Amino acid sequence: MAFASLGLLPALARAAAATGLHQPTAVQAAAIPAALAGGDVLMLAHTGSGKTAAYLLPALQQLLALGRRAPRLAHTLVLVPTRELAVQVGETLAALTAPLPLKPKAVVVHGGVSINPQMMALRGGADVVVATPGRLLDLVDHNALVLGAVATLVLDEADRLLDEGFAQELQRVVALLPQRRQTLMVSATWPPAVQALAQRLLHAPTRVAPDDDAAGAGADAGGTAPDGALAAGTSPGSPAPTARAGRVLNSALTAAPDIAQRALQVDTARRTALLRQLLQQHPAWQRVLVFVATQHATEHVATKLQAHGVAAAPLHGQLSQGARHAALAGLHSGAVRVVLATDLAARGLHIDGLDAVVNYDLPRAAADHVHRIGRTGRAGASGVAVSFVTAASEAHFRLIEKRQAQRVPREVIAGFEPTETAADLTDGRDPLHDPDGTGGIKGRRPSKKDKLRAAAAASATAGSAPARKRRGD
Repeated sequence: MAFASLGLLPALARAAAATGLHQPTAVQAAAIPAALAGGDVLMLAHTGSGKTAAYLLPALQQLLALGRRAPRLAHTLVLVPTRELAVQVGETLAALTAPLPLKPKAVVVHGGVSINPQMMALRGGADVVVATPGRLLDLVDHNALVLGAVATLVLDEADRLLDEGFAQELQRVVALLPQRRQTLMVSATWPPAVQALAQRLLHAPTRVAPDDDAAGAGADAGGTAPDGALAAGTSPGSPAPTARAGRVLNSALTAAPDIAQRALQVDTARRTALLRQLLQQHPAWQRVLVFVATQHATEHVATKLQAHGVAAAPLHGQLSQGARHAALAGLHSGAVRVVLATDLAARGLHIDGLDAVVNYDLPRAAADHVHRIGRTGRAGASGVAVSFVTAASEAHFRLIEKRQAQRVPREVIAGFEPTETAADLTDGRDPLHDPDGTGGIKGRRPSKKDKLRAAAAASATAGSAPARKRRGD
């Protein structure tokens, strides 16, 4: 199958080929015709499935059909959760538009850098805007951007957008958009929050989801079944989980990424030594992403690896944009072999040729495991995901296994036989609620609102005590 057969203009098919996209992926083959038809599209697609081109190519075709407009009012808005993903979408967009005779103007905006150059870039408008929600609203507040003419809204990594706490900002953005528009939503998982968002924003969407991608889009925090061809227990004539019934395109879709998972049991204090051992045992691992729980850990473990001759770099939210770019550029070029990252810093990263992912610390939210290991095994390649399981985090890893409907056999590496027990490490803490002492599992500890309610209740109780005493209570 060629891109031209999907209904794309010859110029766009040639542009795709110029970027190395000669054959559409299964997700692209299913989503592009639906998007070109003008309807809403819901893509439940794992990382590396070609989802970015699946929404950019139809959007570019619509712009080419419109021709040059003056003034340039934003036609396509792509919302992403992180600055790294914004940059990567912008790079893909630049590559696709480079060969076109009529190039739409695209502007990428995100936080972490000065707003002034972005305001300058938006002078005269833009055809395509790729943005993180907070910076987008800042630009709107500065009258640098008007969203009243947006015809296509794309929510890339919708589950991450909601998980990052952008729900209120997303609501503000949607309120600024025309009600009549096309909406494309992409998500790797299908938790209740994303289902509710799809219910609100999508009208009779075409759903693109592989039947067997339970690991990527399957049962999540709410235990919801994957939205494949039909959810379990759904009859052929009934609507899919989102109430508005649309078509489900699932034939010939790719299976979940080819990722071999390993679970290594190890004492907490010996994880860094075990990581070095793995790197020595696997010289073919030249690009490795290691997830840790805290910003301090990224620096600490990177320093330990560097002391043993391993080219390693930290990646966390407090680093400057230049330092973050240098770490990723080093990983791409081979100057850096290992990047130590927090979840926040690594979300949305698309790293080609990533050989392995290591969960030095397990993710707080079980659903994040899908996003972490999905950094490897991209675009049809195979990958390896290794999780360090300590005595304190064993219960949490069992929860992760349950959520991904997959049992990962435990392994012990010679010389690293664990001696700890959960009782040795928890000091009275519940290991399921606070594995490794990093703040607890998301969704299983009191939230800020819970704490505020508890404090208010305690204050009310304390304030009413004298009155009860005066009444003889």
